Amino acid sequence: MEPTPITVPKAAPEPLPALAAYLQPFAGLFHRSESRASLERYVTGLLTDLPRKNCDAIAAAVAGTSTERLQHLLTDADWDADALDRQRVAQLTAHSPAGGVLVLDDTGLPKQGKQSVGVARQYSGTLGRTANCQIVVSAEYLAEPSKSRPLHWPVSAQLYLPQSWADDPARRARAQVPDDIAFQTKPQLALTLIDRAREWEVPFTTVVADAGYGENPPFLRGLDERGLAYVVGVPGSFGVRKPQEVAAAAATPPPAYQGRGRPRLLRPAPLYTVAALAAALPEQDWQPVSWREGTKGPLRKRFAALRVHWATGSPVAGQSERSISDRRVHTGPEGWLLVEQALPGEEGATKYYLSSLAAETPLRRLVLLAHSRWVVEQFYEDAKGECGLDEYQGRRWDGLHRHLALVMLAYSFLVWSRGQPPEQGGLSPLRNRPYAARPAPARARAAPAGPHPLARDHQTTPRLPASA
Repeated sequence: MEPTPITVPKAAPEPLPALAAYLQPFAGLFHRSESRASLERYVTGLLTDLPRKNCDAIAAAVAGTSTERLQHLLTDADWDADALDRQRVAQLTAHSPAGGVLVLDDTGLPKQGKQSVGVARQYSGTLGRTANCQIVVSAEYLAEPSKSRPLHWPVSAQLYLPQSWADDPARRARAQVPDDIAFQTKPQLALTLIDRAREWEVPFTTVVADAGYGENPPFLRGLDERGLAYVVGVPGSFGVRKPQEVAAAAATPPPAYQGRGRPRLLRPAPLYTVAALAAALPEQDWQPVSWREGTKGPLRKRFAALRVHWATGSPVAGQSERSISDRRVHTGPEGWLLVEQALPGEEGATKYYLSSLAAETPLRRLVLLAHSRWVVEQFYEDAKGECGLDEYQGRRWDGLHRHLALVMLAYSFLVWSRGQPPEQGGLSPLRNRPYAARPAPARARAAPAGPHPLARDHQTTPRLPASA
């Protein structure tokens, strides 16, 4: 006989008190009582242990709602996803310390077909390959990277709209892409999210991103123009200049004009790849650094750091030699090149990071910031596995972004709950209450209860059972 398919019991129609208290400040953003009720039911569904978290599955498992009501919440109800994000961020910011980190990254949402907004065959770092997917760029606030269980929460997220979509009026109209949404590269979109975070007064002072963003000169120029400190990954081929050579080139006037041909212009200092500079470092420049505890013990590698200017445009001898006025030539402000290698006897690729932090910054601080991206990766993993991030089945721009806003609202509830004592409705990890396990795949037996996945790197927060 075939195993009996798994069924998830209906959740009670009464809201969980802790969740109701958390959602109450957002009620004014939803103008109709039906929308406020659907908000609570949808977030409840995202927090249950359903194997799928689309409107059909939530309506089947959560009492007091229907597929039609939940779909209406995502498409036609009168509320603004940006306003919800902004108010949620304001609530979290009020309890988050200044001097935090804004971590930027993107994630792929696999899709079938061609109709879902922004879907295309494109490379996804999440999937590690080119696939049919949507790409969402997001920003995550991190309070302090030196903590083993740091406070972190999502700020905002936006769909990357490929140029094939941005330039296609018919596809835009079918997916209801707003007229003011133009094509932006992922680094351009990341700068938009940074500006939004600053407008919303998120308490960060440093930006962290991987090499997909750090290798983009316009992105670095955008950070420099905004006066933001940053630590970003770069590939080994990325160009830099040595500070002493930059100073010498600036102090060396061009040859006097002889009255024939074009006058010689000021030339930039030589350009080096970060890999070439790293290869020339003496052994005494390397130091072993441990930055946090991993699942198998301390995470530890060796690092070296030297002062450089990030740069583009190489002066080439002969007629192709470029001057500093050439638009392809740029020399950024002085900062750090951080190089990471495996310890002797261990395996691992060499990695490179650029930072605009001050010259007196300790090496371990650079390392901590360079390795703080794990929080946004954890957000993606947990938001997909536990809050339904990749479960939206609609095709419209507004529906997807409303779903993203509600997923971040649900995830932020888990963050908020950890900070609340039990007598105030918090889900205290000290109580160690059991919760319904996330069901195994269809036609398999349900697994026993276990620790919440968010507890992997910080305190345990119990799940909401499907039969709350």
